[in-house]
Amino acid sequence: MNEVLKDLAQKCQKILSDQPGPEGREKIAELLQVLLSDPANVDALVPESTGERDMLYKDPELGFCILAHKYDGEKTSPPHDHGPSWAIYAQARGETIMRDYDKIEDACADKPGKVRVSRTYSLTPGIAHVYNEGDLHSPTRDGPTSLVRVEGTDMSQVKRHRFELA
Repeated sequence: MNEVLKDLAQKCQKILSDQPGPEGREKIAELLQVLLSDPANVDALVPESTGERDMLYKDPELGFCILAHKYDGEKTSPPHDHGPSWAIYAQARGETIMRDYDKIEDACADKPGKVRVSRTYSLTPGIAHVYNEGDLHSPTRDGPTSLVRVEGTDMSQVKRHRFELA
């Protein structure tokens, strides 16, 4: 673990221990914005060898995870939330167009929920955004992008419902 990641993990652990709710998450987003304003920190957290989903750190006490993502081409994700968890997306390189959604109809195991776009905005290098439990969103990338994401839990282990446009 490099020093930049070690320092980030320790600061996230302290913040989430003191303020485990939305206020703490906003503090982590602010921390990420400052951190990613330095290209050396970006290179330390998201080197060129990064894959689409690299787990950098998982906190043994609180369960939060720090991930690096590097996408080489275009990609659009469907509308989603983070189930019972939260996530902070922090743009490192490139641009991501984010869409937020209002839920029109609940999802269930055998039927996707229905959503409508409520807001569209851009994440550019150094911008971080918090998605709390239940916040529906989707990213679109038109070219190469990199980001750091902090999740409340390892989302690869969480089953989530599907959503589609109404």
